[in-house]
Amino acid sequence: MSEEKENIQFQLTDELIDKVELLVEQGNDSELQKLLVEFHYADIAEILDELNLDQAVYVIKLLDSETTSDILKELDEGIREKVLRSLSIKEIAEEVEELDSDDAADIIAELPEERQQAVIEQIEDEEHKAEITELLTYDEDSAGGLMAKELVKVYETWTVAGCMRRIRGQAEEVTRVHSVYVVNKEEKLIGRLSLKDLIVAKNEKKIADIVKVNVDYVNVNENVEEVAKIMAKYDLEAIPVVDENKTLLGRITIDDIVDVMKEEAEKDYQLAAGITSDVEADDSILELTKARLPWLLIGMFGGIGAASIINGFSDAMLKFPALLMFIPLIQATAGNVGVQSSAIVVQGLTNNTVDGKILSRLLKEFFLGLVNGLAIAAIVLVISHFVFETSYLESLTICVALITVIIMAALIGTFVPIFLDKRGIDAAVATGPFITTSNDVFGIFIYFLIAKMILQF
Repeated sequence: MSEEKENIQFQLTDELIDKVELLVEQGNDSELQKLLVEFHYADIAEILDELNLDQAVYVIKLLDSETTSDILKELDEGIREKVLRSLSIKEIAEEVEELDSDDAADIIAELPEERQQAVIEQIEDEEHKAEITELLTYDEDSAGGLMAKELVKVYETWTVAGCMRRIRGQAEEVTRVHSVYVVNKEEKLIGRLSLKDLIVAKNEKKIADIVKVNVDYVNVNENVEEVAKIMAKYDLEAIPVVDENKTLLGRITIDDIVDVMKEEAEKDYQLAAGITSDVEADDSILELTKARLPWLLIGMFGGIGAASIINGFSDAMLKFPALLMFIPLIQATAGNVGVQSSAIVVQGLTNNTVDGKILSRLLKEFFLGLVNGLAIAAIVLVISHFVFETSYLESLTICVALITVIIMAALIGTFVPIFLDKRGIDAAVATGPFITTSNDVFGIFIYFLIAKMILQF
């Protein structure tokens, strides 16, 4: 059975976890190795995520470094941090020596500063050590912090025959050869070649004669989100990284970009849910509280504001008690419309599909809100008058207020993310509690303002 087929069929079960735990407790190394050798390293990482720390460390130390180095990079960050604390400096160095430079740098970056240098000093491969040291100097959110130094590079002056001989040695250090990058004698990027280009070319041909000079690349200081957008836009499996002089420094592969996109999606989802920092379900109560409390406080003050508005119209509610019944409807509808509008805009900003002037987009949202408002108001009109037996004037008040609130919520949900994005602020902060709370307060105010104009209280 192929490795790919095994991955598809892998399912983490309680029975499997129990079996691994039993073999660890028994110290039955041979059976444990025999069991785990059937699994992909990503599957083993998933198994270790379910074990306690001592059991996970036992398995890590049991298996060979070639396997466990890959397992480490797949572990949940919280588990990996604990495992690394349990390994010696030499053991960590042995693990990172087996990894590509970018993965090795990522793991070392998670260590305390005093351990980072100690681990680097224990790495025997001087070239690998230098590459990791260089990568650690770049900001983690830049292309330099994401790139790997391993790539296949040839010079434009080489012949195809000479090139094929030389890249065999280079390719041994590269997990996947997506492209062959061509440089000049100053190490500046000239272009790229595919393996097909080399295979079909005649041996005596110069690389300069067959190179594709129109090559996409990114600057080493480019933000990783921009790199992700470029690779997604042009459907690239890998992209070279250069400095200001266009000197070839490394490459970024699609697997790293997938990780970036996943992390950004998780961050935006948490922001939309009102969580201000990156947290995990198993983080401490203090960390979770710090992440959640700010938005909850905003929601609380928003609720107090809405309560103050309602209190200011208490006399009107005594005269028209039906108004009180429909407050939850006004608030819920405003919040939902606002979140829908902002979510679509945030998604568009992320994918670079939001273009044109703000005014034209707001106008579109106005008419969309009007259509949705009329549809909902028609249903509410029938229900409020015939089910709740409100007067025609009260039903009309509720419906006019509902249409107005829906339009307002759509406009706020559209304008705020675009406004934040134009000022370099993550538009995801506009969704969730922020939009919901602001629309609750404005919705209640508009509701009673319209009621006052129509009902004349």
